[in-house]
Amino acid sequence: MATDDPSAAHLWRPYTQMKQAAPPLEAVRTHGSRIVLANGRELVDGIASWWTAVHGYNHSHIAAAVAGQLGTMPHVMFGGLTHAPAERLASRLAALLPGDLNHVFFTDSGSVAVEVALKMAVQLWLNRGEAGRTRILAFRGGYHGDTMGAMSVCDPEEGMHRRFGAFLPSQVFCDLPRTEAETAALDGVLARHRTELAAVIVEPLVQGAGGMRMHPPEVLATIARLARRHGLPLILDEIFTGFGRTGTLFACEQAGIVPDILCLSKALTGGTMALAATVATHAVFSGFWSDDASAALMHGPTFMANPLACAAANASLDLFASEPRLEQAQAIGARLADGLEALRGRPGIAEVRTLGAIGAVQFTRPPDLGALKARFVERGVWVRPFGDIVYLTPALTIERGDLDQLIEAVVAVAGSVGTTAG
Repeated sequence: MATDDPSAAHLWRPYTQMKQAAPPLEAVRTHGSRIVLANGRELVDGIASWWTAVHGYNHSHIAAAVAGQLGTMPHVMFGGLTHAPAERLASRLAALLPGDLNHVFFTDSGSVAVEVALKMAVQLWLNRGEAGRTRILAFRGGYHGDTMGAMSVCDPEEGMHRRFGAFLPSQVFCDLPRTEAETAALDGVLARHRTELAAVIVEPLVQGAGGMRMHPPEVLATIARLARRHGLPLILDEIFTGFGRTGTLFACEQAGIVPDILCLSKALTGGTMALAATVATHAVFSGFWSDDASAALMHGPTFMANPLACAAANASLDLFASEPRLEQAQAIGARLADGLEALRGRPGIAEVRTLGAIGAVQFTRPPDLGALKARFVERGVWVRPFGDIVYLTPALTIERGDLDQLIEAVVAVAGSVGTTAG
């Protein structure tokens, strides 16, 4: 909360100027698509706790799996040991992912999954005897995480990490190839930097925390084609888009491509536990298969492949197999497209865009975010606008009435703010 006494702020909150921060709302319980506050009020969650709770909160199947694992083995180190939940989860992910993405390295957050992907790419070249390939080609408007390597491949100008520019590794940036000119520009940059590049990284179909910027599958296919042309591994960051959010289980399916390395987290456990995975093809994995111990992948988080988290993830995959999540995502998308259409062309509204179970409204200029958040709470919904957008990414299991309440709140609040902003 706001205070003139820094010593009173024991909790340091994310993305928050603590001196100015309004008191946070205290959550005491969750159920379905709702968050229950300490004062008894319920809010419909429009963002599924940063896009994680795809099955809604407190799903009984995931809860039972975690409870069962807690009673037998909540954690064991993964160095020199293995366990059935991780073995099963890795094999199931390999079976679900396209192509030969068969080799799974577990971590505990999306940012670290990206760090591992970058490290894989750089070390792959080192293992081949090419020491000069240490840079990554990334795209403007992208966001890949908060750790140092991940920050270095986020948008260098508009991103939240631009203040760290002098401290970060120097990467190569391009615009997404939406036009022939941008495609030619990307091709040229890849050619000029080819001997120093280790990989290309992109968020498929949606640049999430960079502003919910969407691009068609053809753009992703073009990036994959050019990466192949220049002999560079392609890393797909599916931390946000993976597990049904775009209407298919993985966004890359819509472009018909198979990356060399793919990052997963967020919805991997259905929003229950921290877990992430970096998955590589056989060709990448083979680059580390050697009699030379120094050629091994040099990474190993303490809580890697945590059994509780793996149990939750296995239960989440059960639900994708037994319940109609992809159909639900597509139905949510249709409702979002229909409901948010009321804002298109309104004063102060720059764009309305939807894809799968994602809806975003972009303002012509950034609004007062604090005021917006308060107005959403007044309407009984939990929505967290950022920058110049307000967006919805609800649980794939959200009930129609709750979804309509979210849409109505966005139309009312964004519409009035847009009028004021215009």
